[in-house]
Amino acid sequence: MGRTDASRDALSILRQLNPETGWYVVTLLVIVLYIYGVEIKKARETNNWSTVFAGLTLLGLDLINEIWNGLVFVFTDTSAFWTTPGASAYVILIGWNIEIAFMFSIAGIVFTKFLPEDKHKKMFGLPNRWAMAIGFTIFSVFVEILLNMGGYLVWHYVFWNWYNPILIFLIGYFHFFVGAFYVYDLPERKDKIKIVLIIYAIGIGLLCIFGPLLMPLGIF
Repeated sequence: MGRTDASRDALSILRQLNPETGWYVVTLLVIVLYIYGVEIKKARETNNWSTVFAGLTLLGLDLINEIWNGLVFVFTDTSAFWTTPGASAYVILIGWNIEIAFMFSIAGIVFTKFLPEDKHKKMFGLPNRWAMAIGFTIFSVFVEILLNMGGYLVWHYVFWNWYNPILIFLIGYFHFFVGAFYVYDLPERKDKIKIVLIIYAIGIGLLCIFGPLLMPLGIF
């Protein structure tokens, strides 16, 4: 079948700073640092680090997703499940750019701001954590469909498309928010740290294992 046009376009600009739009990355970085700075300061004052760890959890889960998505392209040599062919300041992986990375770095923090203080409270007949995870996932899938329609995020496979969004819902976003609220609600800080370390150990481990395989093909 051969590589799709979107795959070739993404590979052609992989890890090349866009000279026309690269500067706004600095602004995005400062915004992310500011948000984490505010949350870390608050955590030091209240001794409650739940929001910070929820943010790190969601970002770590996204990292794992982006690695296996890159591997899909490597093993098929056709297309990843999702591809980011352009309109980015910096494309990190074939389906992951700097804008997505910054977005997911704070998405978990944003998510926790909508969680009720009482985790036992019901919403729409469901435990509020699960209801919020479903709601945020539906919204995320809707935004992703809009990005796909605009050509910013390209899908190739019939089982990962706007008319068949089940997998996008389940493994594209839902477990991100479930992981975020699970870590957020853990009673002990040491348990939060343990889960976050495990997630990033998996991500870094995958990079160490598959990095040599991926690098010759231009994914890393």
